[in-house]
Amino acid sequence: MLDTKKEEKKEDIIQKMFELGAHLGFSRRRRHPSVSKYIYGYKNNAAIIDLEHTTEALKRAEKFVAKLGQDRATLLFVGNKPEAQLFIKKVAVDLELPYVAERWIGGTLTNFKEIRKRVNKLQWIKDAEKSDELAKYKKKERLLFAKEKKDLERYFGGITSMDKLPKALFVLDSGMEDIAVAEARLLNIPIVALVNSDCNITNIDYPIVANDTASNSIDFFIKRIADAYKTGLATAPKVVEDVKEQTKLNEKKEIIDQKSSLKK
Repeated sequence: MLDTKKEEKKEDIIQKMFELGAHLGFSRRRRHPSVSKYIYGYKNNAAIIDLEHTTEALKRAEKFVAKLGQDRATLLFVGNKPEAQLFIKKVAVDLELPYVAERWIGGTLTNFKEIRKRVNKLQWIKDAEKSDELAKYKKKERLLFAKEKKDLERYFGGITSMDKLPKALFVLDSGMEDIAVAEARLLNIPIVALVNSDCNITNIDYPIVANDTASNSIDFFIKRIADAYKTGLATAPKVVEDVKEQTKLNEKKEIIDQKSSLKK
């Protein structure tokens, strides 16, 4: 959704998605009723997804995600299926956003305070390693810390920067990530999701119905979402610079006030 994408023709997007196999759904018996309007037909009993509808849905999702970027709002990427893990982690790290690409731990959102305790423990171990604080512990205790760090890193390493609840989730395969979806719904956190013909999209705010199994298709849609967020960031207020400037003004004011009080 960069400036060049604004000029994209709908037909070109559809052609690109078709080449990547984004139109390939699951068998007729696995189709969820909620995706009916996205199904063009069936071939050899497999659903063929209507990419015109998918393109429209993608555009709506990109617009929403771009606004998140503009607001510098936190978008949590969630995708634990093997085909998606590397793509999810790559875009999230690139955008400096949190991600879950190993396994969703129940309560990640609904019991966030407790989850933060685990994240803080991970950070403490990392800091203790750097400062040699662990040297005062016995070898057996250090080994236990190392094992705990490995486990914590595996499940919570992607959300260490998430010090508060995210403003939205991007989920790959809402059927597989049903717990994450349920927690987000409970907390009224909007969900953008790449889903196939077997998923229930009634609980998804911005469903993108397409092939969520093929690596090329996954890569395409995740990059589109990432680009949309980057587009928003490009137009976001320069908060950091504004804060620095305000700090300088406050410091000057303090100096002036101090001089005034001395004169009195």
